[in-house]
Amino acid sequence: MVDIFKKGVRSRIMSSIASKGNKTTEMRMIALFRENRICGWRRHYKIDGKPDFVFPQKRLAIFVDGCFWHGHDCRNTKPKSNVTFWQSKLEYNKLRDKNITQTLRQHGWNVIRVWECELRGATSKRKLNQIKRLL
Repeated sequence: MVDIFKKGVRSRIMSSIASKGNKTTEMRMIALFRENRICGWRRHYKIDGKPDFVFPQKRLAIFVDGCFWHGHDCRNTKPKSNVTFWQSKLEYNKLRDKNITQTLRQHGWNVIRVWECELRGATSKRKLNQIKRLL
C-alpha cells in the first residue's frame, strides 16, 4: 500500500503519537509492581532517555519496551509493507536504546530493560526478582 502522506508529514504524524499508558507494557508493569508491593517508583522522571519507571533514591531506571517497536524477535513479527523503512526504523530504535542505556550507566544509574513478552508468567517473576535485588 502506498502511503498517502509525504515522508516529512508521515514523520510528524508518527512522532505525535503518545507512547504512554500502553496496556501491554507500562500498565502491566504497574500492576506487577502493585501485586508485589514494590513502591517508590516514579513515572515521567526527567532523565536521559525518558525511562518508563525510575526509582530515584536507588538510581534505577526501568524501560518497558514493546517487542515490535524495539526490535525483539520473540514473535518473529516482520512488517510486510515498506520493509526497508521498518528495518531502518527498528535498527535505529535498537541503537538508540543501547546508547541511552550506556549513557545512563555512565552517569551511575542501573538500567533494566523489560521486554513486553517478559511481563507474563514465570519470566515476569524473574524480572521482578532482578528489580527487587537492585532495590
